[in-house]
This record gives sequence, structure tokens and C-alpha cells, in this order.
Amino acid sequence: MAILLSCQSISKSYAGRTLFDELSIGLEEGDKVGLIGPNGSGKSTLVKILADITQPDEGEVVRRKDLRVAYVEQEDQFGEGDTIEDTIAKAALEVPFEEHLRAASIDSTIKMFGFPDRTAVATSLSGGWKKRLSLARGFVKRPDVLILDEPTNHLDLESVLWLEKQLKSFDKSFIVVTHDRLFLESVTNRIIELNKQYPKGFLSVSGPYTQFLISREEKVAEQVNLEHALASKVRREIAWLQRGARARQTKSSARIEQAGKLIEELADVKQRNTTSQIEVNFQASGRKTRELIDAKSIKKSFGERILFSNLELLITNRTRLGLVGRNGSGKTTLLRTIIGDIKPDSGTIKRADDLRIVWFDQNRKQLDQSKTLQESLSSDGESVVYQGRSLHVVTWAKKFLFRSEQLKMPLSYLSGGEQSRILIANLMLKPADIIILDEPTNDLDIPSLEVLEESLEEFSGAVVLVTHDRMMLDTISDQILALNGQGGFEYFVGFDQFEKVMPSFYSDDSGKSASREKKVDTRKKPESGLTGPEKRELNALPKKIEEAEASLASTQAQMNKPEIASNFAKLEELHGLQETLEKDLEKLYERWELLEAKNVQ
Repeated sequence: MAILLSCQSISKSYAGRTLFDELSIGLEEGDKVGLIGPNGSGKSTLVKILADITQPDEGEVVRRKDLRVAYVEQEDQFGEGDTIEDTIAKAALEVPFEEHLRAASIDSTIKMFGFPDRTAVATSLSGGWKKRLSLARGFVKRPDVLILDEPTNHLDLESVLWLEKQLKSFDKSFIVVTHDRLFLESVTNRIIELNKQYPKGFLSVSGPYTQFLISREEKVAEQVNLEHALASKVRREIAWLQRGARARQTKSSARIEQAGKLIEELADVKQRNTTSQIEVNFQASGRKTRELIDAKSIKKSFGERILFSNLELLITNRTRLGLVGRNGSGKTTLLRTIIGDIKPDSGTIKRADDLRIVWFDQNRKQLDQSKTLQESLSSDGESVVYQGRSLHVVTWAKKFLFRSEQLKMPLSYLSGGEQSRILIANLMLKPADIIILDEPTNDLDIPSLEVLEESLEEFSGAVVLVTHDRMMLDTISDQILALNGQGGFEYFVGFDQFEKVMPSFYSDDSGKSASREKKVDTRKKPESGLTGPEKRELNALPKKIEEAEASLASTQAQMNKPEIASNFAKLEELHGLQETLEKDLEKLYERWELLEAKNVQ
């Protein structure tokens, strides 16, 4: 495949902090790249460099002659008073089309993106339609390389699935920065992770996201084994140095120099193998009351439009409810209604006494952008009280991967992911009966999402989740409540079930057939079978087992070689690896048997 563009030994720093150093990555024809990495690893900066918007401090970017690159940024910005058609037409003017081809491209793009009124003013659109318009500006240029930075933010589930379809049929190369794991699995054929834990500063794996996960585990295991091997060598060399060289010969001097290099290499590998992740552990109130909120036949309208009608909802202390629907269908309104911020038009809502609710707001309105990080994390600026213990704000900040030098920075200087971590930190300080999360996945990196999911699974209170992240929905939710925005609603046992009926669910103009007259107990779990994540895990296990068996066989074959059998240090290293592989293989078989048994229930 021909190289379209490549960065060669590029480096970039901001405010004295190095994002990446001597990074070399190439993009080939046909590449559908998912670019991932921890918050602050430089993903957005890298794609801006590739799009020729930002310049590297060192190194260069080489592009094929006449290469057309279109970049869609995270934030949606439009000209004051520009209509949808104006916005798309301005983007098309950036490309040397012939006039009739430009007009045709503008018209087909408007139709492809489903804009109902091309004369609507761009700044008046909802967040979801603004994101579609930003994407349309990229597609209208008919690029050779399309670069998308967090394109699923602010899109509802239906729009995310629509975007997947568009990217699957896109016949050119693209790079997408996203933390949506199922989106990555669906549309990419190569994953690149920016992370300083890798020797080159990144890991590139051909294949979808699941293949990347397997390869990353192997790479991390290799580095751990390398650290152990280097540690053994360093111990031997230090012991030799402590005995002292009997003669100052060239051979001894060379060995001393080699020992120094080994120590430096070990320190480098140790640093790469030391990874950090946020610490999330929500506090439950310990309430014994079973029923927290009992809503009966509630209705809410805006003007003549009915958002939901005759809706019944029971939230108990073990509820795990996912709430889905198109943008503007009334999800946030329903949440505010059941907690008491808004009164229903009709129906009744009974709430437990002294109900404690914490809310993650997707717009981060709880945060004052003029305050510093330290002021936002601690009301007195010095300490916080968490689980009955007083913690200094520096210690508390480190739990969420903030450096001490960041504490005096205004929030406006922090990234979206960093601000989301502040919200999570503040929610953790409040004992809760119910946690409401409204689009918590926007801007959070994948490691943080996984930690958040684990914490929510362990939380002993109720969780109500609004998100377009299907993996999080599958992992956390026992049931899905879908709103069609026309007064109708329906409960589903999982997103897979909802996805099958989504077109007909939204086409229900009356909104009546989708409604359910009976109360649904949201404590209820699927009676049998596997969850969505478990199904994917079971499908991936045979390949994992096969690869684990191959690794074990390869290790055993190495141990049987004569040159290895006489090398005690190498033999000891391989023996340790063999034991690790055998334990891993045993765990894989146990997990396979468990999921198979659950699958046939």
C-alpha cells in the first residue's frame, strides 16, 4: 500500500510538558485508523499536526503530492447567521472543484446527512445536529484522508449508528480519535495507541479493537518479562561490581560500562511499566429502604409536544437503568422530573425521605471555570473529607491523575477529560442513594471509562445512566428505558434488543404503541443467558486460548534447546514465563467453561 502521509521523528511540547518525542507514524491507502490513548497523550495535537493546522517542534510531516485532507475538530464552530447550506458551501469552496461538481457535492452532502431544512441557522441547531453539520463540512470536501476528533460526542445512539454506516462505506482513508470502544470495533482496521509505556511512544496493531486488546496484553507481558530479565542481569552485575575487579583491564572497564547501561535500561523499562489510572469509588449512603422513587402514570409536555405520557418507573436500591432516546426526546427532562426539579403535568411521584442523589452533568455546569483546580477539588482549598478521613488536596488530586503544579491553574485551561475527572472526584465526596450520569463518557479516555464502569458495578445504591456508549450500557444496565420523543416509551433487557426495533420505535407517530401501561421493576435482571459484553468475550476466547497455547508451546520449545539448557539465567527466566502462561491458560479455560455454562441456561 502507498503511504499517504507520515510524521517522521516529530516532537511536541506544551508549557514545558512533552506530549510525544521523536514519534514516527505513517498512514497508508485503505487505513481506517482508530487513534486512542490516555487523556493528555497528545491525540488531538497529533491529528492537528497531520492536518497541517499545528506544526511540530521538531521533525517533519511528509504528504503525498496533492493530498486532500479534511479535519473535523471536537468543538463545533459556525459563522454568525450562516445557514446549514452556507456552512457546507463555505467548506466546499476550500477545494478546487469545478463549479457544477461543487454544487452537486453540496447538494448530495445535505441529503446524505439528512438535514430537514437547509436554510436553518447553524448556531440555532441542537448539539447533535451541530455535530452532524461539522461532519458534513469534512465529507463535502471529498478528502483522500478524513480526520475526525471525537465525532461521537453529543450524538445520540441512532446518530452514532448512522455515522458508523457512513464510515463503513467511506472508500478513502480516515483517522478517528474516539473513546467509543464499539465504534472502534465497528469501523476501524487499525488501532494506534499513543502511550509513553511503549518504547516508541505508541503501539500500532492491524485489525479491529478486539485484536488490539489481545496484542496490547502480549506487548505489556513482554515488557514485564523484559523488566524481570533485566533485573536479574543487573543483580548479577552489581554483585560482580561489589566484589571488585582484580585488575584494571580493558575487559573489566567494558563490563563496568555495560553494567551502567543495563541499569539505565532497567530504569527506563520500569518507568514505562509503571502506569497510573484514576481511583474511583463512589460512597453509598447505606440506606436500607428498598424503594427509592416510585413514579406512576407521569406525563410531561412542552407546548403541544408530549415528551412522555403514562410512564411508570420504579427505582430501587439496586436499580441499574440505562436511559436512551434521540437528542431532544426528553431524557434529561425525565431525570429532572423524577428527582423533583420539575413537576410532572400529571401522575404522581413518591420519593424516599431524605433521598440523596448525585448528578454528573454532561455540560459540566457544576464547575466554575474561573476557579482553580485546587478550589474546584476542595471547598477550603486545603483538604477534603473522604470516607471519614481528611486528605490533603494534593493527595486527592493525584488520585485523579492531576499533578501538583496544575492545582493553581484555572479550570478553563484544563481539557474536557480533566474536567470530567473533577466532576467524578466531587461526586465521590457525597454519600448517595442514586447516581445519575448524563453522558459521562464524553472526553474520558478508555482506561478511565473502564475504572468508572468497575466502580459503578460495585456501587450498592441505584444507577441511572444516559450515554451513547453501548459498551457502558451493556456493562452497567440491567434494563433499558427508551423514549421516542413523541410521548412513547418502552423497556428492553439490553441495547441489542432495542437496536433491533429502533427504526419502528422511532417511526411510531402516535407514541401509544410504544408505551407500557404496567409498572416495571427495574431491579429485574435478564433471567438467563449472556450479557452483550459476555457474548463478545465468549466469541473472543477460543482465539485467546489458541494464542496462549501457542505461546506456551513456543516457550517450552525454547527451554528444550541445548544452548538454553546450559544457560541457567535464561532457563530461569523461561521457567518463570512458562508458569505465568500456564496460569493464564488455566484462567482462560475456567472463564470459557463458566460462560459456556451460562450461555446454555
